[in-house]
Amino acid sequence: MLWEVFAIRYARLAARTRRENFLGVDPHDSAPMPIDFYVWVVRSGDRVILVDLGFDAEEAARRGRRIDRLPREGLAMLGIRAEEIPEAIVTHLHYDHVGTLDHFPAARFHVQEAELAYTTGRCMTYAELRRPYSVEHVCGMVRRVFEGRVVFHDGDEEVAPGVTVHRICGHAKGIQCVRVATARGPVVLASDTAHYYENVLDYRPFLVVHDVEATLRGYDRLRALAGAVERIVPGHDPLVMERYPAPDARLEGVVVRLDVPPRS
Repeated sequence: MLWEVFAIRYARLAARTRRENFLGVDPHDSAPMPIDFYVWVVRSGDRVILVDLGFDAEEAARRGRRIDRLPREGLAMLGIRAEEIPEAIVTHLHYDHVGTLDHFPAARFHVQEAELAYTTGRCMTYAELRRPYSVEHVCGMVRRVFEGRVVFHDGDEEVAPGVTVHRICGHAKGIQCVRVATARGPVVLASDTAHYYENVLDYRPFLVVHDVEATLRGYDRLRALAGAVERIVPGHDPLVMERYPAPDARLEGVVVRLDVPPRS
């Protein structure tokens, strides 16, 4: 089965610099390097799979982010009703990837077992390790477990024909990427296994990291899964919006299509 793939930009943080994004750069490097926030849609006919849930206005205010639209509002622009989505892959449980659980009442959520174990274990007693997480988001996912609405994965597994998840680790204990079969070949939604193109091209890890070695090995894995580096889609790079076309003029600047080749 071949799928269409879309990225929806829902929030931005313009006041970001290179020293805030990368390990190993000059700590005085204050060159601007904005960060964008996305959710992704994988679609084939009437079947829709959401990848990640974003965050809401309350979380944006708490963390000093600018939200342009709720993820569900971006989905509506594609003609997709959030309350009807049956499947959602959550790449990891950081605040910006699982922050609108309540907006998807019909969905089952696909997560790596290692990530939920980590976020409910002893590592969350350390302030620095729990900083990217929200207790309400984690507790919300635990509630879905008790409701029978969480599908646990352990490593590489199939979610649907042509859609697979792959535990990469590195940025988070149980982070996973998503590989999607498309007409242009396998497209890998890296999520935060590679925030920017520069991460995977230059093997330069993002500043927020759980395991540096796993992060670097993860770049090798992304390349192997995609088969070509141009089919890797990073999770936060504003360049994604420049390199790929909008499905139509109405969606310019909000949605781009990833199952077609990038602009030259």
